[in-house]
Amino acid sequence: MASLGQRCSASSYLFMQDEEVVDLARGGDPSATEFLITRYRPLVENKAKAYFVMGADHDDVVQEGMIGLFKAIRDFRCDRLSKFRPFAELCVTRQIITAVKTATRQKHVPLNAYVSLNRALAGEVTDGSLLDILPDEAVESPDQQLFSQKLPQDLHTMVKHILSDLERCVLRCYLEGMTYREMSDALHCHTKSIDNALQRVKRKIGLLLRN
Repeated sequence: MASLGQRCSASSYLFMQDEEVVDLARGGDPSATEFLITRYRPLVENKAKAYFVMGADHDDVVQEGMIGLFKAIRDFRCDRLSKFRPFAELCVTRQIITAVKTATRQKHVPLNAYVSLNRALAGEVTDGSLLDILPDEAVESPDQQLFSQKLPQDLHTMVKHILSDLERCVLRCYLEGMTYREMSDALHCHTKSIDNALQRVKRKIGLLLRN
């Protein structure tokens, strides 16, 4: 059996208890984290079917659930809980319910997105912002919506299909105003991994807009 913090091949995880894989993920093994994301995505998909988030589609609810899964990996303690799955279910459900409650209170998402997109892309690590890769003609004044009525939904739909689960979660956290350290803690990834994910997001969205 692999020791804590040791990287294993994907096939090795199949012969481990989920709790052992979580320990590896918490020890800094990104492959273990990816394995858990893949294994538990059906659970998240199933949970998401039971909830409706105002102004969001099913994929958005799934992404909320995936953030809950990241938090479960981050917070699981084998000395307090014997099984990871029930804890993961709880964290996923709580995250989705929080999103439902938040959505009912949010009425100015475009303006909020404008402010968030204007933040430095990587804060402590690199320069530039997500707004830098958007065409100038798509940006209106600060007291107006960021995009026209058609562009947000089209762009939103396309972006969801080109980003990985981790990239979508990182982007969501970024848009919520979280720092690199906060994103690292929430998603249980090193800050360098966060930075790399945001750079990939910037590159992919840039290519999407150019095409």
